[in-house]
Amino acid sequence: MKQRDKLGPLLAEIRACRLCEAHLPDGPRPVLQAATSSRLLIVGQAPGRKVHASGIPFDDVSGNRLRAWLGIDRDIFYDAERIAIMGMGFCFPGSYRGGDLPPRPECAPTWQPRLLPLLTHVQLTLAIGQYAQAGMLGTRCGRTLTETVAAWRSHLANGVLPLPHPSPRNQLWVKRNPWFESELLPVLRREVAQVLR
Repeated sequence: MKQRDKLGPLLAEIRACRLCEAHLPDGPRPVLQAATSSRLLIVGQAPGRKVHASGIPFDDVSGNRLRAWLGIDRDIFYDAERIAIMGMGFCFPGSYRGGDLPPRPECAPTWQPRLLPLLTHVQLTLAIGQYAQAGMLGTRCGRTLTETVAAWRSHLANGVLPLPHPSPRNQLWVKRNPWFESELLPVLRREVAQVLR
């Protein structure tokens, strides 16, 4: 069976998943996009409340900022033939003290071993935030998100580019780390343009 023929049924199975239903205050609604031809893989934390409502990945202020970082528009961003988007959790995990809860721990181990091998054309993976970095980089992660992102050159050599979360809450982090905008973002835009051309 061809990869494309396996991916369609798997995406349907993921979107019908109810594994964590008892732990999801807003109920399950797995959100992701992928195609066997996807060349860029964006891995985030988990959908937020707005994304849960729309069912569209990064369909929020964070998504606007991420697209600006990448230098691409919505049409390109939501073209699954070019870009796969998923979280370490596919459903909105709920909120706690003004922020979102971590992704459910059952999700990535259940689905990623089946999903990632089907994305055979991925040339670059963006690991957004500490949960995605832990999942995509494992023991190669630094002790902090800043340490991991600061080592972006070595990770890029292995096809993974770690990024902070584009949430407006991280504006202070960006200001404290000016190298992110001056050094990393130009390389990010160049790499993304190269992969998507």
